[in-house]
Amino acid sequence: MNTPHTVQSLDLEPRATDRRAVIGRTTGRRHGPVTRVFSPSDLGQWLKPFVFLDHFDVPPTRQTSFAMHPHSGISTLTILLSGTVSYEDTTGAHGHLGAGGVEWFQAGAGAWHEGRPVDQSRIHGYQLWLALPPALELSPPRGQYLSADVIPEAGPARVVLGQYDGQRSPVAALPGQTCLHVRLEDGACWTYRPGAGQTVAWTHVNQGTLLVSGQHLHGELAVFEPSEQSIEFRAQGAVDLIVASAIAHPHELVLGDYSVHTSLEALRAGEREITRVGSSLHPHGRTA
Repeated sequence: MNTPHTVQSLDLEPRATDRRAVIGRTTGRRHGPVTRVFSPSDLGQWLKPFVFLDHFDVPPTRQTSFAMHPHSGISTLTILLSGTVSYEDTTGAHGHLGAGGVEWFQAGAGAWHEGRPVDQSRIHGYQLWLALPPALELSPPRGQYLSADVIPEAGPARVVLGQYDGQRSPVAALPGQTCLHVRLEDGACWTYRPGAGQTVAWTHVNQGTLLVSGQHLHGELAVFEPSEQSIEFRAQGAVDLIVASAIAHPHELVLGDYSVHTSLEALRAGEREITRVGSSLHPHGRTA
């Protein structure tokens, strides 16, 4: 399969239109069952606090796991659309997460986690990274592992992160950040209304064809112009997507191998903690 082109910059030219324009699109780069949709070194610079998105779709016949690996300076949000995985992290949390479940892992000062399929079912979903502000990027790590039945619904949307249409996610995220998982039937129309000040917005379609802002999306990400303007979606066939918006992260991105921080000093502190925590895993062969 050919490697798709990844958008590295956005069209920020002003335009006269009554609908919120799409200023960038990408299918990402596929590596086996995982598609790296965007990362901190490309669109993450424009979409921060959203700095990384993977879409994974592991067929039942493939043995794939996400072995123990570290993070610091970020929170990771994993949305499991199908399948069952076991999870473990270095805060001591462990268990199983089923279809529709959500993992929130605020790595902060530095921690490790892993996820592994527990059977031969299809493992399908997303992992999203969000940059933390200086006050939290070196905070103690913590995680939440939430089953599908505690994720509230607002019409066709599951409120995975933040609050929307009177419903609030149980995820302990920062205010001013929203992520919804949306399913639309063929021909359905739905309007997304970002929260106050949430000028960063994007959507990714993993099933079906979506008509939005005069463009057809299928298996790709669309980035919307900075604005608080609503976004209208129309489904062509059954459509499954996520849509996210946030108040812009005003800090620089300082990058490590598994970390994103706001300064070199904070990055070095996070990497030291990753090494310290990881040293207890090496004797057991647990590190990536």
